Amino acid sequence: MTKRIFIIADHGLALIYFLQSDVISTLLNAGVEVVFFTDDESLPAIEARFQQPGLIFEGIRTKECERYFQTVDPFLQRCLQMLRWVGGSKGINITALDGNYHLQAKSFTGRGRFALPILRGIIWLMRRSRLLRRLIVRSQNRYTPHIYANLFEKYQPDLVVARTPGWRTDRYILRAAARRGIRTAAVTVGWDNPSSYAMNGAPVDYITCWSEIQKEELVLGSDWRPARVHIGGVPAYDGYFRREWLIPREAYFRQHSLDPQRKLLSYACSFETLHPNFPNMKAIADLVHNEELVEPCQLLIRFHPNHFIAGSRFEEERKRTIEYVKDMPHVHVVDPVSLGAGLAHYSGEDMPEKASMMAWSDVFLTVYSTMVVETAIHNRPIVSVTIDTPGGWNRKDVYSLPLTAIGDWPTHQRFRLAGAGRVADTQEKVKETVNFYLKNPTADSDKRRKFIQEECTFTDGSAGRRTGEYLLTLIEESK
Repeated sequence: MTKRIFIIADHGLALIYFLQSDVISTLLNAGVEVVFFTDDESLPAIEARFQQPGLIFEGIRTKECERYFQTVDPFLQRCLQMLRWVGGSKGINITALDGNYHLQAKSFTGRGRFALPILRGIIWLMRRSRLLRRLIVRSQNRYTPHIYANLFEKYQPDLVVARTPGWRTDRYILRAAARRGIRTAAVTVGWDNPSSYAMNGAPVDYITCWSEIQKEELVLGSDWRPARVHIGGVPAYDGYFRREWLIPREAYFRQHSLDPQRKLLSYACSFETLHPNFPNMKAIADLVHNEELVEPCQLLIRFHPNHFIAGSRFEEERKRTIEYVKDMPHVHVVDPVSLGAGLAHYSGEDMPEKASMMAWSDVFLTVYSTMVVETAIHNRPIVSVTIDTPGGWNRKDVYSLPLTAIGDWPTHQRFRLAGAGRVADTQEKVKETVNFYLKNPTADSDKRRKFIQEECTFTDGSAGRRTGEYLLTLIEESK
């Protein structure tokens, strides 16, 4: 009988991880049928682009999941979600979990805010008690809806794989699989995932991650058994290592009306959920426009997907930025591309754009974004810009955190300690650091290469194949 696997990928990064690497092709070449669950609204566009024999597409049924979450003990589900999100063990650096607690706490309004002292107490105990952490994880299983019952009956999967161990909507289908006795697994899509999220949202048997560093975070922070954690590298980055997505420099510069005689600075927005990026963009744009750098430069700005959420504070910041730079001839903005309705802009559809921006930048700037890893793969100078706005977003309904306060978050700390780039928290420091790299373009090159080896493990473009082969072993062992 044909073996079959469910893959849940309801996010742009997961589309790259599975569909734009060798993971899916490795499974299909082994004769395994793949049922790929993704965003319902984007399903037609994704199916049209990636359809091939042996690959079946289904919607993740987001609305049904949201309805269940909002109608069946919604407050208790929210409390359990917060507890497992930030209640990880103190065995690892938990500064990111602390930040996530404050972000979550803002959503507890009205009478719900009176539960926060109790939740804080439970979180304090969870961080010190494996037994309590396990109890909280198990207690979530009572919320297992029958949303996917017909699909389990129709396809009879041998393995269910999700882009997280139940941190998102995927928790419901993972719980349903576990209740049916079907083996489950998760992949680690994001660099900061093991340190920014804590306990599983569903029973998950196995997980694959990027590196020994992430494995340690999963074992010591989230109680994973070492034998159940596989190091497979980063399938989503195989195309970088193989230089498959690179647009020639001349063509890329023409695409954005860039001056080939000027040095290129690129800025990628990040961390905007907790703090505005406008001060960073303004500082860099002013330095470029006023010709204050040691070389004639130009700036290319890449907004975050959140900047395209209609009616949001992020959209306001994007519009404010565009208005500010409109009369600056050497400041440009990356026009977004969307794969289809329902997916955020820059959801994996523009890997050639993204790869080329990093590869051809003389200096790349951001706020500790995952793109510091991606840019280090291209071995370009990196500056993390952390210019604070007093009060952050200055809104009572929004938790703000100074950018200068996040340097000790686990991934940010590793970037700094590795010396893979430098940090600038004022416009003058930005000027000084950019000028240093313009005059010393190979500075920190060896440190970036070491950083990539430690964070990505496999740098030969083989992570997708390795991950696919690992999933195949789980299918074989499930019988």
